[in-house]
Amino acid sequence: MHAIEQIYRNEAAQVRATLIRLLGSFELAEEAVQMAFLAAAAQWPREGVPANPRSWLVSAGRFRTIDMLRRRARFRELEPEITRMMEEDDEGPPDPDLVQDDILRLIFTCCHPALPPDQQTALCLHEVCGLTTEAIAAAFMTRAPTIAQRIVRAKGRIKALSLPYEVPAKSEMDARLDTVLRVIYLVFSEGYAAGGGKDILRAELCEEAIRLARLLAEHLSNPDIDGLLGLMLLQHARRAGRLDVEGNLTPLDEQDRSLWNAGEIAEGSGLVQSAIRHPPFSTYTLQGAIAAEHGATIDGRSTDWNAIVRWYDLLEIADPGPISELNRAIAIGMRDGPDTGLALADALMARSDLVAYRYAHLTRADFLRRLDRRAEARSAYLDALALTHSPAEKRFVERRLEALGI
Repeated sequence: MHAIEQIYRNEAAQVRATLIRLLGSFELAEEAVQMAFLAAAAQWPREGVPANPRSWLVSAGRFRTIDMLRRRARFRELEPEITRMMEEDDEGPPDPDLVQDDILRLIFTCCHPALPPDQQTALCLHEVCGLTTEAIAAAFMTRAPTIAQRIVRAKGRIKALSLPYEVPAKSEMDARLDTVLRVIYLVFSEGYAAGGGKDILRAELCEEAIRLARLLAEHLSNPDIDGLLGLMLLQHARRAGRLDVEGNLTPLDEQDRSLWNAGEIAEGSGLVQSAIRHPPFSTYTLQGAIAAEHGATIDGRSTDWNAIVRWYDLLEIADPGPISELNRAIAIGMRDGPDTGLALADALMARSDLVAYRYAHLTRADFLRRLDRRAEARSAYLDALALTHSPAEKRFVERRLEALGI
C-alpha cells in the first residue's frame, strides 16, 4: 500500500492531465483517476507494481471510463461522439513546434486569457497540484466556498467555449507566459513549504516545477523563465539543510550550508545572472538574486544583508504589497538590529491585513525573542501557532515557545 501511496503522490497529477486530454472532460478525468487507483490497489498487491505505473494508470482509467459510459448508455442516450473520441488513437505525430507535455498543456489551458486570472490560478492549483479548496483558500487568505466557486466557473467556461487543450504555438505563448510562470512557482512553493499535510517539504512537487520550467526554457528564450528556474534551483538546493534528522524545520540562518547542493546553486546563480543582464527584472529574477546572495555564503553570520536589502528595495518596487514589505523588514532587521525590524513589522501589521498571515506573527515573535521580550514573544508565537496547519511548522513554533522558558 505504501508503494501505491507514493506513486499517487508522484504520478496523480500527470495521470489526471493525460486523462483530461484523452477524455476531454475535467469531471470524467477525476472519476477515471479514482477508478484507476482503486484498480491498482486491488491488483498491484497480488501481481506487483507494473514497470510503467503511469502508463498502466492512464490505460486503466481510460478504459474503465469507457466501460462506465457504455453501461450508462444502456439506460439513456449518450453522446456517441464522446465514446468515439475516447476510443480513437489520439496520439498523432509530435509537432516539433509544440511542447509535448500533458501537465504543460493543462497549465496553458487553465491559463487561457478567456478565464479571469483568479479562476486560472485556482483551477491550476486544484488540477495540477491536487490541492484542496481549503488549502488554496488558506494560501490566498480567502474562503473555501469562494475558491470552489472559481474552480466550477472556470471548468464551465472551458467547456462552454470549447477551449483547446493544448500548448499554444510560440507566437501565442507570450500572452499567457506571466500566468504560466506564476502557476509553476505556486507548484514549487507548495512543495517547498506545504500548507497542509504531514510533510513540510514535498520534493516531488519542487522537482516537477523545475522540470516544467526547464521544458519551457527549451522552447522559449525569455529572461523571466531563466529568473524563475534560477530561483527555484537556488531554493531547492537547500532542501537537505532545511530539516533535521527528526524532520523538524531548521531556520535559514542556522542551516548547515555544507549540506546545500553546490551544483544547483551554481546553475541557479548563473541563470539569475543571465536574467539580470536583461532588464526590466521580473520578481523571480529579484528573488533569485536574493537567494543567490544566501547561496554565496558559507554560514548565516557572513550573509551580506546590505546587498540583500538593496535587492528587496527593487523587489518592493517591482512587486509592491504587504508580503514584500514584510520580507524587506526582516532583511533590515537582520542588518540594523531586531528593534528596527520589529518597528517596521508592527507598522506594517497596523495598516495591512497580515493579521491572518502566520509568517507575520512569526516575524514579530522572532524579533521579540532576539530582544529578550519573552512574554510578548510568547504571545506572538501563540498567534502564529493558531494560524499554522503544518505539523512540522507547529513543532517548530512549539520548540520556540519551550525555549522561551516561561
